[in-house]
Amino acid sequence: MQQESTYLSLKRSKVLFLIFGLVVAVISSYAAFAIDGIAPLILAILAIGVVYLVFLFRNPRIGLTSVIIYCFTLGFFGREVGGLQYGLFIEVFLILTWIASLLYFKKEDWSVIKNDLSAAYLGWFIFSFLQVINPAGANPIGWLMELRSEALYPILIIPMGFMLIKNYKDLDHVIKMLLLLALIAALNGIKQAHIGMFPGEQAFIDGPGGKTHLIFGKLRAFSFYDAGQFGGFEAVFITMAVVLSFGTSQIWKKILLLAMGGTYGYAMLLSGTRGAFFALVVAAFVAIFLTKNFKILILGGVFMVMFLGVLKFTSLGSGIYSIQRFRTSLDPNDPSLNVRFQTQRVLREYMSTRPFGGGLGVLGAYSELNKDKFLSTVQPDSFWVKIWAMTGIVGLTLWFGMIMYILGKCSGIIWMIKDAKLKIKLIAMLSSAAGIFFCSYGNEVINNMPSSLIFCISLVLVYIGPAIDREISDRNNLLSTAAVTESTELELV
Repeated sequence: MQQESTYLSLKRSKVLFLIFGLVVAVISSYAAFAIDGIAPLILAILAIGVVYLVFLFRNPRIGLTSVIIYCFTLGFFGREVGGLQYGLFIEVFLILTWIASLLYFKKEDWSVIKNDLSAAYLGWFIFSFLQVINPAGANPIGWLMELRSEALYPILIIPMGFMLIKNYKDLDHVIKMLLLLALIAALNGIKQAHIGMFPGEQAFIDGPGGKTHLIFGKLRAFSFYDAGQFGGFEAVFITMAVVLSFGTSQIWKKILLLAMGGTYGYAMLLSGTRGAFFALVVAAFVAIFLTKNFKILILGGVFMVMFLGVLKFTSLGSGIYSIQRFRTSLDPNDPSLNVRFQTQRVLREYMSTRPFGGGLGVLGAYSELNKDKFLSTVQPDSFWVKIWAMTGIVGLTLWFGMIMYILGKCSGIIWMIKDAKLKIKLIAMLSSAAGIFFCSYGNEVINNMPSSLIFCISLVLVYIGPAIDREISDRNNLLSTAAVTESTELELV
């Protein structure tokens, strides 16, 4: 029966490839005659696309890899190539991967997506979708654009992750890929600060981006993103790399992971993003908490207090701009912090009569579409505040409660994991997700790429942890049984 199902799936795929091939042939023929100058380029792109689709439909995991790589690098294409809305290609890769998965997997395979993580985000998507009828009357185009990053991406990424990450090898592959891509981003940020910028990056600084990324003549490194996003996710990768270094007994791996952690840390400092400090502190605290090791809890707690004490009560490193900027995140009299508090006071009064907020897209990146609304004049500077302003106290309560429930559920899952190495990897991922969530109080981090992807994938990896743990246990039991059988046979001989 399984062979018949696989045969039918392959047959269906061949028909789709045939149809697609005919379409490509027609388009290529037209391009060759109608657009002589760029016809070869179009043909080359189409050829690459065809090859990619062939491999994707044969193995949908290629789609997951493509999504991860693209979400880390799309900023490069936007700045250095230009000419297109590259953010839309996130949906293109996600939808193609979904189509490939629907054709590749059997109906019973999809049972893995039936869990409370998928259900929670589906509920959040429905709530966000219904914001289109919010009485506040936000612009529908702004609603649609905001819906993509706030609710659509998670509901596409999370079930896809459950379908395509099946075992320990897949989990390992994803973690290594995330570490490598974060390292590439870090090195690009370091390059910006010490060597120079690519033409597109320089144009970004020469334009409006210079107002927030060139402070008193000091560059805030931003890599392929903006400084807030860059510093935020590099901060959690410090914790990820350090935690993972405790999970290996091989010296060279420990040194490599710690060196990567140091590189992430330096890149975070160069970003000048004060919110990244909270991402680092929260991620480290969560990692220590999840160990449930009394000695590590005490030592880690003492270290964290000493670290915060040095920043708060000493002037050590004040001559270094990046360190001094991070020190201001602990200053209650910091002008930037007080501006944020003042904004929240204004919003508190305005939102008191609007329990469902002003609608998606009413402030932030798409506020230009809502110039007739008061909220369009407000700079949220925080995704938490943005959720509150867009969806009201009802939406903020639902969203915050959902995230806290998921983080709590994931903590319980990790504490039940038996395999020590797997537990370390899951602790690294969940602490990173928690860091991204709390960092989003100070910046819009969790709703932008690649942090949104990192957050969603991290939760998926933790949720599939018990299945992988059973896989490891079964394999160990099998090896143990085989060893006992072999020993018994030798004794009989």
